[in-house]
Amino acid sequence: MNDAPEPRTEATSMGGFLSGPRASLAALGVSIVALVLAAAPYATGGNFDQRVRSYLLQHPELLQEMSNALQTNADKALADEINRRAAASPALLAADARDPSFGPADAKVTVIEFFDFRCPGCKVTAPEVLRLMQAHPDVRFVFKDWPILDRGAPDGVSHYAARAAQAAHDQGKYLPVFRAIMAEPDLSNEAVDRILAENGVALPAARAAMSDPAMVRHLTDTHTAATSLGLQGTPTFFINGKASPSIQPSAIDTAIRAAKAG
Repeated sequence: MNDAPEPRTEATSMGGFLSGPRASLAALGVSIVALVLAAAPYATGGNFDQRVRSYLLQHPELLQEMSNALQTNADKALADEINRRAAASPALLAADARDPSFGPADAKVTVIEFFDFRCPGCKVTAPEVLRLMQAHPDVRFVFKDWPILDRGAPDGVSHYAARAAQAAHDQGKYLPVFRAIMAEPDLSNEAVDRILAENGVALPAARAAMSDPAMVRHLTDTHTAATSLGLQGTPTFFINGKASPSIQPSAIDTAIRAAKAG
């Protein structure tokens, strides 16, 4: 994947944060209705098209319901394809000591999140993810920073924030830095530096770690895993190696509880 997906803008589903697919599905729904209306006179020989048109004008919510149904089916199909790839190549989601991880190493349930610090959907769900960690101390949470919004530019803000958070992790300060970066509405390199300092990160050591080629390789490996899995955007969550079609925290919580019970 050369071009990064568009930023997600609402916390709904795997595809719901992608303006392109959502818009395309909505347009498809309207197109289907238009085709029905166009063909109706030939199929019925009467004024069926006018009756359908009137009904839709009285019930415009049907178009939204059609769009939602199409989106749900697309989300499930995407999750199924991602899960097929994950099952075929388990190493893509194997434990990586370089990833910030919290919770028991031998936990029955592991949640993996691919995210970008500038992704609007990631920012919306971040506080809920931290609450899920508190609600499930027996679950292992793994953070995979995939700075896709830089569109491959290694000197972009998403990459800078990713390296800074990793450097903070090296100093045992990942979660407070993660929380603060996600809460920053206008992210910049300067804002990231300020957040590091405010959270007690030693800046000389952090900058040395951020310039280490090994950190760049880590981000490159995450990108390779994400694209090999066929991920289409951030955030994307996996619960015990299964991609969640939804990014709603309530859906993630339900999946965690189901995995615990299984």
